Amino acid sequence: MQPQAISSFRLGLFVIATLAILVAGVFWIGAKQFLLQPTYTLNTEFTNVAGLFGGSPVRVGGLVRGSVKQIQLPNRPDGKVKVIMTLVTSTKAVIRKDSTALINSEGLIGDLFVEITFGSPDAPEVEDGAFIASVPPLQISDLVKKANNLLDTANGAMTNIEQTAAALSSIGNKIDRGAGTAGALVNDKSLYSNLNSGVAAMHEDMEALKKNFLLRGFFKNRGYEDTTELKKNLVSEIPTAAPTKTFTYDGEKLFDKPTTAKLKRGKLMNEAGQYLERTPYGLVIVASFSDMRGDSEKEATLSEARSMVARDYLVQNFKLDDTKIKTIGMGKSPRIDKGSEIQVIIYPPSVAVPTAKTTKGKK
Repeated sequence: MQPQAISSFRLGLFVIATLAILVAGVFWIGAKQFLLQPTYTLNTEFTNVAGLFGGSPVRVGGLVRGSVKQIQLPNRPDGKVKVIMTLVTSTKAVIRKDSTALINSEGLIGDLFVEITFGSPDAPEVEDGAFIASVPPLQISDLVKKANNLLDTANGAMTNIEQTAAALSSIGNKIDRGAGTAGALVNDKSLYSNLNSGVAAMHEDMEALKKNFLLRGFFKNRGYEDTTELKKNLVSEIPTAAPTKTFTYDGEKLFDKPTTAKLKRGKLMNEAGQYLERTPYGLVIVASFSDMRGDSEKEATLSEARSMVARDYLVQNFKLDDTKIKTIGMGKSPRIDKGSEIQVIIYPPSVAVPTAKTTKGKK
């Protein structure tokens, strides 16, 4: 083969290879930016985008299905930052008008992305250019501040423990010497025998209490050993924050009888359980209400039992984070005309699980 022909052949191979790389690059970039698929635009607003930038991925159900097209500052100091997103049209099957957008990160300090939650099946579909609600992003600085507060609290607790240990040592020495009532109890066998008899009598009284009109129904229908089960996940009040979703159920349809907490048609709450499985949440309150008839104390205990039973059904039948699902028995409520009601009140991830138990709130 002549040298000139060889050079022409090599030049042709180079041109073909370059074109192939160019075409592959176009398709690769197009796939990343969804340029080769039908898309639509969604908008949301945040008070702070926390380092988000144009081109950041948008995830739906954990999968990347769009990207941030543009971020616009507000026109006023009291306004919010507008985030314009481009998503593939197929996401309209799960994104509805009650979907919410939140800013997440890959790990603790990884790249940021926008996560859009699934909407309700009965909610309208979103249109091109529509706005959806947002959840404020978690700030790393807030976490650091809370960690510092926890360290300060831990240091104070260690000081208190040392002081308590010294006090207990002093008390122990006095008991060993027989000083005070506790010392007499330890060293005097007759006092111990009398105390034992008193505890046994109290136990018998508690067993008799189980047989009264109200608790008899609880123990017979639910098999409780004691009423402490009702307090395990009880909160003192319903949060003042706006919930993202509330499911309301007629207690007369859910439970076997008006005076018991035995479920008859628990499947009525499946819609709430399925919604919780696919939607991020920070707190769920299962609340029970009754009308103004009957004894207030008995109705309060019955509503606590019913909220606990409804919570147990959701936890046992659906894959949920049960540490975020709490109960409250509201007892007699003037807004209930007749019968009773169970509400499953769902709050966004920004609402934390309450820890303090003070006075019971009213709804």
